[in-house]
Amino acid sequence: MEGRADMALYAIGDLHFSGEPPAKPMDVFGDHWQDHRAKVVQHWSETVQPDDWVVLCGDLSWGMRLSEALPDLEAIAALPGHKVVVEGNHDYWWSSVKKMSEATGGAFQFLRNSFAAVGTAQGPVGLCGSRGWLLETCENFDPDKDKKILEHELLRVRASLDAARAAGLTELVLALHYPPFYQAGEASPFVDLIAEYGVRHCVFGHIHGEEGAETVFQGERDGCLYQLVSCDTNDFTPVKVMD
Repeated sequence: MEGRADMALYAIGDLHFSGEPPAKPMDVFGDHWQDHRAKVVQHWSETVQPDDWVVLCGDLSWGMRLSEALPDLEAIAALPGHKVVVEGNHDYWWSSVKKMSEATGGAFQFLRNSFAAVGTAQGPVGLCGSRGWLLETCENFDPDKDKKILEHELLRVRASLDAARAAGLTELVLALHYPPFYQAGEASPFVDLIAEYGVRHCVFGHIHGEEGAETVFQGERDGCLYQLVSCDTNDFTPVKVMD
């Protein structure tokens, strides 16, 4: 974790790369997505220093298999910073941590029931995370299909937080793909975990566009700062989480 005294932690999500030129252009979702891969590469390179850390909050590549996603992962690996990844709902290529680490030459730390020990100017931080899932308050939540997945994801988040705690880390950051909740004051099992473990920063993606960003809470709640880091909601630029 040693490096610059002022190294920082950034977060970005939902890159949705699909090769170059893109096999699945994202500008069908709006003109602001035009050439978005080049924007991400440029803004990331201008923002992140080699000793900084970047957590990627899922949906990195449209590849269906790891071999198909590998060119996108290699392009991300070439960008500055130490990279930590949580799974997104469109990361169909996601495999075992061992297979993904071997395929990418150790360029990423993939979080699954685990954490990353991150160095920042404020000291060591336990970067925890998992995919998350739909909440029971979501209109499209199907109890028969989604309840077990949600419960499993909550166990994964707890395992990640426990692992960081066991390593002696008390400053914790939680990265999810799905929002941990949507409306201010809304009850959520993820919020309960965040409060239980004293997490002070939570970053997430999945939500797109200005209209989408207006549907989800951002800001401080009960001592934790919640930040939406989907790339298209932040000018395709990594968001600083902490120095």
